[in-house]
Amino acid sequence: MKIGSIVIRCYEFDQMLAFWQQALHYVPREPATGGWVVLRDPQGNGPNLSLNRVSERRSGKRSRLHLDLYTNNQKAEVERLTSIGATRYPWRYRPGSD
Repeated sequence: MKIGSIVIRCYEFDQMLAFWQQALHYVPREPATGGWVVLRDPQGNGPNLSLNRVSERRSGKRSRLHLDLYTNNQKAEVERLTSIGATRYPWRYRPGSD
């Protein structure tokens, strides 16, 4: 068994699409239509990432979805992702935490 697709319901669809394409270097399986797109790993190694537009901003608690991203250079990747639009969640990170 493997992950086929990770689905993110998002209000800012266009920004999310641009961000995840740059962050993961993924490409659309087909052009985005009707607020829906499936991004795929061009090498075929990773799971798909699907974005689904919603009409209202999420209110209340933080999102129920997150991705665990693995890297050999955490500091460089955090800097790269924030430079293309990511926002660090105000979390109390312990030294050495992933």
